[in-house]
Amino acid sequence: MTPTIFSHPDRKPAKFRPFKALAHFRKLIKDKEDTEQVFHIFENLPRKGFLDDARAFIESEKGQRLMASEPYLPDLLDDHAWIDQLPEGSVGHAYVTFMRREGLSAAGLVAESDKMGRPQYDDQVQWYSNRLRDTHDLFHILTGYGRDALGEQCVLGFTYGQTGNYGNFFIAYAGGFEVKRGIKSDAPVMGAIRQGQRNGKASQAIIEQDIRALLAEPLEAARARLGIVKPTLYEEAHRAYRSRGIDPYNFLAAKAAMA
Repeated sequence: MTPTIFSHPDRKPAKFRPFKALAHFRKLIKDKEDTEQVFHIFENLPRKGFLDDARAFIESEKGQRLMASEPYLPDLLDDHAWIDQLPEGSVGHAYVTFMRREGLSAAGLVAESDKMGRPQYDDQVQWYSNRLRDTHDLFHILTGYGRDALGEQCVLGFTYGQTGNYGNFFIAYAGGFEVKRGIKSDAPVMGAIRQGQRNGKASQAIIEQDIRALLAEPLEAARARLGIVKPTLYEEAHRAYRSRGIDPYNFLAAKAAMA
């Protein structure tokens, strides 16, 4: 059912709590798979202009159409049987290949978010907020950033460029610092994250796309239409790591070898 009110009267404004965000980041560093901590960081670093951006999109013709016609995104994205029928080389095919390889699901991301126990409201702000959560793994596919330690920071840098959300900025750059501190190399870690941020700002907003139509597009055509360019510094960083015998997808092994 399409939500009819912009913000529920019981919805409380988020508070800016940077020290709480830092505490949750430290937990995330100890276990990068503890995705719940990411949502806590976002909650404690709210952006003042978020509601204005949400209202602008929701009140647009496209926002109104998507809110009325688009399926619940986790159900759509986890319907691999439907996506498997899309043409080879499509965004959807790349997405399900990635999700199967990584053992991920859109419903799993929802479950991590729900661990926080935050109240859910049947309003348009909730619908818009959910799009930010549910499209995260699509960002990986469209940008070309993997789930390696640097790739995660770069995709968050890209997302910050798109949305301006402080949580993305904080995790991207603090995480980049941890990557540089943990594995010594000449890889352009911070440069790759900054390039991701610039690329995100220059590209069309992914969360404002018709996701069902986007999944059916050829991947390279979708990137070109959205204005998403090649992540050259991220690729350069991977080459730098591999030239030193470091697998960028397995920093733990590299740390053990260096110990």
